[in-house]
Amino acid sequence: MSDLKSASQRKLSFGATIKAVLWSFLGIRKKGDYESDAAKLNPVHVILAGLIAAAVFVLTLIWIVHLVVQK
Repeated sequence: MSDLKSASQRKLSFGATIKAVLWSFLGIRKKGDYESDAAKLNPVHVILAGLIAAAVFVLTLIWIVHLVVQK
């Protein structure tokens, strides 16, 4: 439990977390950068950023399908 508490108190910015999550969506990441992010990112921020990115991705796909079907 103390590991989770200490991990959630990491201070890397939410913007840096969004950047790391977007790179992970693309699947393009250097091993050193991944390891650095894993050590510095707040896991709560990673979960929130992942949910936001997934929602934006799904909504974008729905929008594209809607545009194609209208034509």
